[in-house]
Amino acid sequence: MSNTGHERIAEAFASSGKRAALMPYLMGGYPTVEASREVGRAFVAGGADLIELGIPFSDPLADGPVIHEAGTVALAAGATTDAVLDLGAELAGDVPVIAMTYANLVLARGVERFAADLGRRGISGLIVPDVPFEEAPTVLEACDAAGVALVPLVAPTTPEERLAAIGGRARGFVYTVSVAGTTGERTDGDYADLVARTRAAFAVPVALGFGIGTPERAVAAADAGADGVIVGTRLVRAAGDGEDVEALVRAFADALA
Repeated sequence: MSNTGHERIAEAFASSGKRAALMPYLMGGYPTVEASREVGRAFVAGGADLIELGIPFSDPLADGPVIHEAGTVALAAGATTDAVLDLGAELAGDVPVIAMTYANLVLARGVERFAADLGRRGISGLIVPDVPFEEAPTVLEACDAAGVALVPLVAPTTPEERLAAIGGRARGFVYTVSVAGTTGERTDGDYADLVARTRAAFAVPVALGFGIGTPERAVAAADAGADGVIVGTRLVRAAGDGEDVEALVRAFADALA
């Protein structure tokens, strides 16, 4: 097994210099491919340690309305999987990139080919939220062969036995969903118990996502012991509204310093 992606992700968490590594989410192709390239560069300049790169899909079941709409706009503007992966290759020269998409796109291309396409572009990881644990071994095998970390997700509702089973196959980090439901900004939430029970089952870093829309919530995640913080909806909304994305990412980075 090649551990190239897994090792690069581990290094990014270990060397972030922050209380928790910062992982902004970028919807590839939103509002256009070129505009999303500039947003990605702003993430890097603002202090991102890793980037989660969304590949737009027509039926993104884990995403709330803001990210869903961003994906719809990206597809309408002509974004393709290859164009987004090429963007990921550019950003991967600066920070580890973790691609996020849905099973349809992976299966349509073929699992081995999809994983190989990530690996040859230097993309470090892959998140596929609608591939259940029982069906993941084929994807995991292909990702391992390509040097790509298949990152699992767990939720507050994941039972202890299932946490332990998922932990045995984890690569890169574990994406810990902070709340039941879809992505979106929220203003409250106690993360400590969730982080503690996840950490007990996993040897990889614990990254917390869903609902973290302010620097204060990012700090709350770090206070709870999270190794990483994933910020999505707030940044996608900022990109669509033409806000200063670099300054916004830096505000999160500074809060986590």
